[in-house]
Formats: sequence, C-alpha cells, structure tokens
Amino acid sequence: MEKARTENPPPVQPVREAKPWVQRLLAGEGFNLPKERQFWWGVHLEQFLNYARKRGEKIPVERLATDYQAALRLEDPPIPAWRQEQARMALEVFVRGVEHWRWETDAQGRLTPRFRLKCSVEAPGDGQLPVRGAGVQSGGLPALPQNAVEALDRLRSEIRLSHYSLRTEQCYCEAITRFLRHFPATAPTEVTDAQVKAYLEHLAVERGVSASTQNQAFSAILFLFRRVLRRELGELGDTLRAHRVRRLPVVLSRDEINRLLGATEGTIGLMIRLLYGTGLRLMECLRLRVKEVDFERNMLMIVAGKGNKDRAVMLPEKLKGPLQEHFARLMLLHEQDRRDGLPGVWLPDALSVKYPNAGKEWAWQWVFPSKSLAVDPRTGVRRRHHLHDNALHKAIQSATKAAGINKRVSCHTLRHSFATHLLESGVDIRSVQDLLGHSSVETTQIYTHVMQKPGLGVRSPLDA
Repeated sequence: MEKARTENPPPVQPVREAKPWVQRLLAGEGFNLPKERQFWWGVHLEQFLNYARKRGEKIPVERLATDYQAALRLEDPPIPAWRQEQARMALEVFVRGVEHWRWETDAQGRLTPRFRLKCSVEAPGDGQLPVRGAGVQSGGLPALPQNAVEALDRLRSEIRLSHYSLRTEQCYCEAITRFLRHFPATAPTEVTDAQVKAYLEHLAVERGVSASTQNQAFSAILFLFRRVLRRELGELGDTLRAHRVRRLPVVLSRDEINRLLGATEGTIGLMIRLLYGTGLRLMECLRLRVKEVDFERNMLMIVAGKGNKDRAVMLPEKLKGPLQEHFARLMLLHEQDRRDGLPGVWLPDALSVKYPNAGKEWAWQWVFPSKSLAVDPRTGVRRRHHLHDNALHKAIQSATKAAGINKRVSCHTLRHSFATHLLESGVDIRSVQDLLGHSSVETTQIYTHVMQKPGLGVRSPLDA
C-alpha cells in the first residue's frame, strides 16, 4: 500500500528590511513606511552613493544629485517614471537628513563620500547610530525653503485642477524644483524675468540640454508664473522657446518588418504585432483593458491616450484569433486572482471610490498584465499591474539583432512604419491622422518624407 504523501507547505518568504541607517534616517524624518518600501528606498540610496563614488569628483551633493537624476532619465531602456519619482523622494529625504557630507580616499585610492545622520532616532533592534554611510546611485536634492515648498504644492494643485497627466505633473515639478534651487536666496514670488532668462541660458550654454528639454523647462516656468504666481513674464512671453529641429523618423521596410515579426513569439510577439498593426503608442498598448477590445466591430478603443484623447483604431483580422486565445488564458489568471483575494486593478479618475469593486471586474482587467504583483508607489497597495515597458523594449532589441536589422529600432519605430506603409498603400493622409491621433495634419505629413515613393515618385538621374 502506497504511503500517504505529505506535502510540505512552501516556505514563507521573509520580509526584506532596509539597513539600520536607512531605517533611522526614515524614522528621524517622520516616514512610517512599510518594511518592503523602506527596503526599496534604501536600494535607491545605495545606488546614489555608488554613483557618487564612481564619479570620483569632489563636487557638492546637490550637483551630484542633479547629474544623477539626469542620468536616470537617459537610461536605455528607459526607467519607469514611478521608479524615478520613488528615487527622487528617497533622495530628498536623504539630503535633508544627513550632514557633514565630505570626501575621503579609501585604501585603493578612490574617493568615497562620508556623512553623518542628523537624527538620533534608534532603528528597531539596533541601538547604535551609524557614523558613516557607504555607497549607491540616484538623484537626491537638498531641502527647499518653506516658501518654495508651498509654491510646489500650489503648482501640483493647479496641474491636477487642469487634469494634466501624471507624467506632465512629474516633469513640471522636477523642472520647477531645479529652477527654484538655482536661485536659493530668492523667494518664488520675487523671481524676475531676467532670472528666468539667465536660467534658460544656463540650461542651453552650461548644461548643453536639448531644445526639447529647454522648452519643457520654459513651459513649466510659464505655468508657474501664470497659474501659481498669477503674473506674466513681461516682454519675454514665448520668445525664449528654443528652435526644435524636426528629425525624420526611422522606418522599417516591409521585408524588415517581416523579419522582425518572425523573430518574436508568445505574448511579446502578439504585442509587437499589435503595435505595428494598429499604430499604437507603447503606453497605449500596455494600458489596454479588456473592455476596449471589440471583436464584433474589429476595433480597439484607445481611452485617454496622449493628450488625454480617445480614438478608435482597426483590429487586424490576423490578430483576432491570437487575441481571443490570449483572452482565454487571461481569464484563468483573473479567476485565480479573485480566488486569492487580490485587490482589483488600478482605476483612473477616482473610479475606485465611486465603484469600489469595479477593479475586480473582468472588463477592467489589463490585456497584458504582469506575471508578478507590484506595490503601487502612490497607495502602497500590492496588486497586479500591466506588463512593464522594459520587457517590450528588451524584446524588440533582441528581435532586431536576431533579424539582422542595422537600424535603431524602438517601439515607436513600429508606429512610424505603420503610418508610412499606409500612406504608401494609398490611404489618404486624413485617415492616417485620425488613426494616429494627431491633432494637426502637419504632424502626420512628416511620414510623406520617408515614403518609398513620396510625391510624384521622382527618379534619380543616375537610374536613367
């Protein structure tokens, strides 16, 4: 007789804790975070200190923080906005809570940052106050004066009142924070037009930022003046905007598209085909929900796309079958999440307050959910979010290499190729404009410059 099998329960994973000095820092600054979030804030701080050590320059922590945040934004593949925001918050607490920042040379001759904690709060289970901190990477900034903090709070309120996107809010707040720190002795209400011009010259000449970065900073400052400080920029107006050079988009040929698609499979392959077959932007694809896929009418509803605009695009016939099979697997995951009692998915515009159980309904589920759970950086709720954009970036890079394509291909390249191939097929430009969600046809006209036979199809005299 076969002996009864006894299954051992899976081991309980211990909750990761931040280092004692990080716990003291957060406690001393009044942050009562869950242990898991404390751990990740500590990771950001460790990365910042490593970055400072690798720089090997005796420069102030303020400039190090600014340079590090700029480096984060230039990472390839891009770092998600919520992680950048988490790093920013952790580092603001760090810079506010340390003192005596200095540089020492270690046994290997490397410059190493040293500091003391201002607070004297003891961390749980450890009664010794750390005298020095060791290294990591990120972008913390020194504490702002109270009047600047109040100006930033009013800025956030005005942005949310205007229903701007979260990313716009983050970009504007970062730009204004850097602007106010550039004039630490000047209150926001006393900033002059000449200082605005001097700051933009500093960005263009000393920092060497791109025209788009300079224009974004100017837009944020203009918003601050008009909506928060309630005054105009005098004669400057919009005259300080940098001239942007319009670059031609990278477009793949039809043969290159076939080779790229042939190098992908599974869910990632389905997403890449959806990007090319519909012209969706990356985040529009990732944020797609079940209720927005209409198999009967062969269309996708893009809700709150770029500019918070809705539009409809076609659903390719070739993708209906694979999508329906994907939905069948998705339903199994959804049912398992409900059995596990997980919170519902994130809902926009406070719908979770009006309809508390809507996030658990099938219609609101992500079409491309993540395999693992994640902590919402704003609420701390552990739930299933949509797939991370890095997964798609890495898959396209690998597929490009496997297909032998010698071009810089990104997710947006598939959108460019979608528009160009439609125009080459004879689709009128107004229809393409609607499918892409462009406000102006002038934006769509850029694709006429990269068509295989633009205009009248002029031949080179060499071919004659």
